[in-house]
Amino acid sequence: MSAASTQLKHEVKDLSLAPFGKQRIEWAGREMPVLRQIQDRFEQEKPLAGIRLVACCHVTTETAHLAIALKAGGADALLIASNPLSTQDDVAASLVIDYGIPVFAIKGEDNATYNRHVQIALDHKPNIIIDDGSDVTASLVKERQHQMGDIIGTTEETTTGIVRLRAMFNDGVLTFPAMNVNDADTKHFFDNRYGTGQSTLDGIIRATNVLLAGKTVVIAGYGWCGKGTALRARGMGANIIVTEIDPIKAIEAVMDGFRVMPMSEAAPQGDLFITVTGNKHVIRPEHFEVMKDGAMVCNSGHFDIEIDLKSLAAQSTEVRQVRNFTQQYFLKNGKSIVVLGEGRLINLAAAEGHPSAVMDMSFANQALACEHLVTNKGKLEPGIHSIPTEIDKEIGRLKLQAMGIFIDAMTPEQVEYSNSWTSGT
Repeated sequence: MSAASTQLKHEVKDLSLAPFGKQRIEWAGREMPVLRQIQDRFEQEKPLAGIRLVACCHVTTETAHLAIALKAGGADALLIASNPLSTQDDVAASLVIDYGIPVFAIKGEDNATYNRHVQIALDHKPNIIIDDGSDVTASLVKERQHQMGDIIGTTEETTTGIVRLRAMFNDGVLTFPAMNVNDADTKHFFDNRYGTGQSTLDGIIRATNVLLAGKTVVIAGYGWCGKGTALRARGMGANIIVTEIDPIKAIEAVMDGFRVMPMSEAAPQGDLFITVTGNKHVIRPEHFEVMKDGAMVCNSGHFDIEIDLKSLAAQSTEVRQVRNFTQQYFLKNGKSIVVLGEGRLINLAAAEGHPSAVMDMSFANQALACEHLVTNKGKLEPGIHSIPTEIDKEIGRLKLQAMGIFIDAMTPEQVEYSNSWTSGT
């Protein structure tokens, strides 16, 4: 433990946890070859030299590798938690002690602490913000107008955050470019579908130890996260009901073999409810009232607002902690509802989040999005920008290469044919 590292500004649970955190960070790195290759290049080229960068992310072993890569690229990086229950305290300690990265994150921190950490992040006077949910960006726009001129841009990898950024842009307050990492093909096809699908069920099982086979599982939202969760739950023998507001996604769910109905009809039938919509109060008082006795509800969307827990508490006579991350609400009507992970991201509250292999591509997008913002400083218009196709495909190529998988390339004749309108059948 170096004297310099212990003098870093930080707020973590316990620095003595660092040795185990470092072991876990190194283990995760075995499954993150794409980000490692980017880190190696960043180490040589320093594309982020002189850039003050704030990352508001889930503080996990995978995020640690993103932070390390950004520092290797020359960034003056600071990390805060994007969710009070997702922080891995040993990882936070190791980032401070072993990697010299300031971290402000404690698992279970209250809202006041979380908001204070957001202010600490803004005190860093960032040029680039990496956001999960756009809390730091929204706070900057609302409270730190005098710092807006310092911003080169922001990156966002959650559906919730993209919705907020679009609202900011529509209101005319997003005056800098925002990179939409969330919708990169190498992010949502894999992170949202396979990562969320596996880690959500992992969190539920760790919190409850229930058998999913034979259970009726209601999944609110059939975006990529909902698709992945439904697919994995069906694979474990569950009977799936999907609720949706989008007719196209609802048709897709039907054609994928799932029952589709409004939440009002699903509420009396479900044994387990999983919300993945990115919106608020998807499960409300009228739904709690008709649920089965002992029905379980949890959330795998970014914020803890998808389940109306305040109304549930008002309907209850008692709340009892029955297991870690598992609370039983006893309703006035004589039934009970079980809430997992306090309504926060169940895959991070009760488990370890997405597997490293999928976060490898998501965080490769984040790192390259930051480089893209710096390279194109002053050239990008304010608003939301997609990850350039060439970056997305390069990440896919690097991932395949790391997996030892090779694909075809077009012949000159095929290139000519695909670019011509005169050639017929």
